Amino acid sequence: MKDRPRRLRASALIRGMVRETTISPANLIQPFFARPGKSQRRPIKSMPGCFQLSVDELVKEAKKTRAAGVPAVILFGIPETKDAAATSGTDPNGIIPTAVRALKDRVKDLLVITDVCLCEYTDHGHCGHVDGDRIANDPSLQTLARMSLAHARAGADMVAPSDMMDGRVGAIRGALDEAGFEDLPVMSYAAKYASAFYGPFRDAAESPPKFGDRATYQMDPANALEALREVELDIAEGADIVMVKPALPYLDVIRRVKEKFGRPTAAYCVSGEYSMIKAAAANGWLDEKRTALEILTSIRRAGADMILTYWATEAAGWMG
Repeated sequence: MKDRPRRLRASALIRGMVRETTISPANLIQPFFARPGKSQRRPIKSMPGCFQLSVDELVKEAKKTRAAGVPAVILFGIPETKDAAATSGTDPNGIIPTAVRALKDRVKDLLVITDVCLCEYTDHGHCGHVDGDRIANDPSLQTLARMSLAHARAGADMVAPSDMMDGRVGAIRGALDEAGFEDLPVMSYAAKYASAFYGPFRDAAESPPKFGDRATYQMDPANALEALREVELDIAEGADIVMVKPALPYLDVIRRVKEKFGRPTAAYCVSGEYSMIKAAAANGWLDEKRTALEILTSIRRAGADMILTYWATEAAGWMG
């Protein structure tokens, strides 16, 4: 038998030499949840190992992340107060600008990305302004642009709009350029699905919608061609990086986006993907390290250049 593929599987060294897909800490982005206060580490029950962190604790964790070789973090905010207008989200002294300034001052060589969305700051929990029972698209764009400017002025290295309002990338890009931040990249949640996998995140960010759901602005999980259209629109509006979210159930979409556009492509391995593995591992049903690394490798294999994952710091340690 001349053709024996097993010859190239005979040892770990050989397998490493012929491995088609590689993953390293440089491909990872660590999400963090920032909250007001001091010495605060509030465990997130539905996301074992994750916490809501006050800024001083966030700095400590971000230093560990960078020391592990992970180059970037993305910040989500839990403000002191919420209202219908998401006022705290545009406050230059709000939780995210405060956290950004602290990280840029105290953690060397760290890329700080900020999530831009209204859901963390509204008392109704939706990603845009509400008009009756409708999520109003265009009025929301102005607030998202102001939020992006607040983050940029605080020193953020990149902004990442996750709201899925039509036209928000263009509104943000225009506002940043006009204010002199033309070199600040935008990482757009370009194909964000109305997924059941977000449940634990909504606990972490304290942002479940108080009425209805987000299906009128996030994508139908059945649609792939629509994702390509969404990505195309965001690129036309000025997105520098496009993201698919969630990751694991949408590997086909990641592949299609990367093949069609060839742009830097991110994928978000979301809270539900993380928590289900944590739960299975806690019950002894799965090996967490092997399973997590297999999942992250599959996302890279599908075409993602970077992966937002709650395993980022831990996985960097596993990789050696």
